Amino acid sequence: MRLTKLGHSCVRLQKDDRTIVIDPGSLTPEGDAIAGAEAVLITHEHFDHYAAERLRKAVADDPRLTVYTCRAVAADLGDLGGRVRTVGEGDALTIAGFEVAVAGQRHEVVHPDVPPVENIGFLIDGEVFHPGDAFTVLEAPTLLVPGQAPWMKAPEMIQYLRAVAPRRAFAVHDGLLNDAGLGLLDGQLAGEGERQKREFRRLRPGESVDIP
Repeated sequence: MRLTKLGHSCVRLQKDDRTIVIDPGSLTPEGDAIAGAEAVLITHEHFDHYAAERLRKAVADDPRLTVYTCRAVAADLGDLGGRVRTVGEGDALTIAGFEVAVAGQRHEVVHPDVPPVENIGFLIDGEVFHPGDAFTVLEAPTLLVPGQAPWMKAPEMIQYLRAVAPRRAFAVHDGLLNDAGLGLLDGQLAGEGERQKREFRRLRPGESVDIP
């Protein structure tokens, strides 16, 4: 499986010439983020993970493309009919040749006065876990760990890495950081990776890795 990090929290996963994309939101600047994909997976409704008109255009342009997502996003895309599938925690299904398990229920707390929205994570082929905006703990050899967000502190990222204890972790959700912040994140990941003797690092936009 080849994993390519795009802007912010978006990744492309490719295997046997088939492609799925997770969370091509408004902070993902790559215009071709969805091109060639058979499915798009959306973790939750926030703009940095979900861009409605981008998805509508992609679905209109490619008759193969199907969207898998939580209830709120599916309802917002109700005009697309059967091209949108609602999934939730505990679901397991085959999507474009990938085995996808759904885990998680709620977004982390953003504001004390605002109830958390629904948030689901996707475990791909039992290997790569994209949690969306949540610290969902499950067994995952490769973790796409949130690197920075208004709803998290750096110690929470470290605690999440220790709770999951993946063989490798690649930071996503970094689109709000400037160069100084990205450098700080790189140092935090390197330090924890050294402590656990694992590969923890940030992928640059456009960078790809092959997952064994």
